[in-house]
Amino acid sequence: MTYAWFELDSLPHSTLVQQQKGGHFQFLTIQGLVVAWLTMVLSLSADVFPSIKAIRKVKRALFMIAMPLAAVISAIYWGLILFMPHLILRASEKEEWQPATATSDLPGLLRVPIKLDLALHAIPGTALIFDFFLFEVKYAKNTARYGGAVIATLAGIWYSCWVEYCASYNKIFPYPFLTFNPFPIRVAIYFAASSFSYLVFQVLNWVHP
Repeated sequence: MTYAWFELDSLPHSTLVQQQKGGHFQFLTIQGLVVAWLTMVLSLSADVFPSIKAIRKVKRALFMIAMPLAAVISAIYWGLILFMPHLILRASEKEEWQPATATSDLPGLLRVPIKLDLALHAIPGTALIFDFFLFEVKYAKNTARYGGAVIATLAGIWYSCWVEYCASYNKIFPYPFLTFNPFPIRVAIYFAASSFSYLVFQVLNWVHP
């Protein structure tokens, strides 16, 4: 995950992204990467300093954000990259950062090198799942149900407001599937993603032995 962060500048559209409102933090992927990284740092710190109980408490609270976020990122990204890449990747042949159109004459798409792709879109969720099942106990039923609902709602509201705010300046969304859709559909996407994140957290906690 640290490698992924330091390799962001190597992406072909990095300079243009940094010039826009929000920079790389327009992307849910980057926000998820940072939260996952912080969660794993706290997890390691809790193992090194087990007497400091507050570290593990903060880590478990952060996990309730990091894991559902990683699930949403992975599900949306890999689903679209496999079946509808023009909805998640940018066109490489246009000087302006405009979305590709869904036609048979698609321009080349800006693809992420596989090593960096996995570090951004697979490693965070994988690391969090292993950490949860190998080194953590499951959350209490009420904590998972009500705490998870509050966190999923707040996270969904935060990102939807943030990405809409950035797009109002940039005149384009970081993801083509948002640019392609009008506001009511985008709201439905935000709601569906938030609901999915809550469901994933509940399932993971339920199957935890």
